[in-house]
Amino acid sequence: MSLVLDLRDVSVIRDQKTILGPLSWRVLSGERWVVLGPNGAGKSTLFALAGSLIHPSRGEVSILDEQMGRTDVFELRPRIGLTSNAIVELIPEDETVINVVMTAAYAIVGRWQESYDLWDESRALSLLTTLGVRELIERTFGTLSEGEKKRTLIARALMPNPELLLLDEPAAGLDLGGREDLLRRLNSLALDPTSPATIIVTHHVEEIPRGTTHCLLLSEGLAVAQGPLAEVLTATNLSMAYDIEIELNETDGRYFARATNR
Repeated sequence: MSLVLDLRDVSVIRDQKTILGPLSWRVLSGERWVVLGPNGAGKSTLFALAGSLIHPSRGEVSILDEQMGRTDVFELRPRIGLTSNAIVELIPEDETVINVVMTAAYAIVGRWQESYDLWDESRALSLLTTLGVRELIERTFGTLSEGEKKRTLIARALMPNPELLLLDEPAAGLDLGGREDLLRRLNSLALDPTSPATIIVTHHVEEIPRGTTHCLLLSEGLAVAQGPLAEVLTATNLSMAYDIEIELNETDGRYFARATNR
């Protein structure tokens, strides 16, 4: 497997405060990572680093064999598929679903004067079908439910056939039915050997898809533990990260956590 993401002694400092790091972390092709941690742990900052959206204050970041600070990020970013709340705010509400997905081929939001061929349309339709929202292709983005928007954005992230896929809290804000439907589709994506290396950022162990291989657990900007999921995702490590006694259970590849009564 090839190296997809490589952070070496990385720190991010804002207003003279270290909000992430020092942290070293490597992601290989074929791996499916989940990043967990409480509010303020540094998850969003790490997501921005992995997506080439920010540069580190210290240390080195290499993404897809390109070192940040020595490469054109505008050429790198089309190789990275990502979803986040920030992208939702950029997409015009009157943009049709099919165009929301297809415009990712040009790494833009909002269709303008660019042209698309039948291959672009066919791929977009295939991805929307996989995510269960093909029937919405003519709907405008602003009329979609939260769950429909989430699935549309994941299809958009996959549109350019990325080498690295970053999903920031993909199930956040969904009701139980919406969450379970989305997780079922993410399960299939995680188990597909042709899928890109994937990093999912979440607050909740219940939102970890089956097929996830590795976990990075953060607290106060530092790694509590990282490595294979079964080794890292333990009650002891979660209790340390969240500073509360946590009970962890696993059933059929799904995890559930709660505070203990002690």
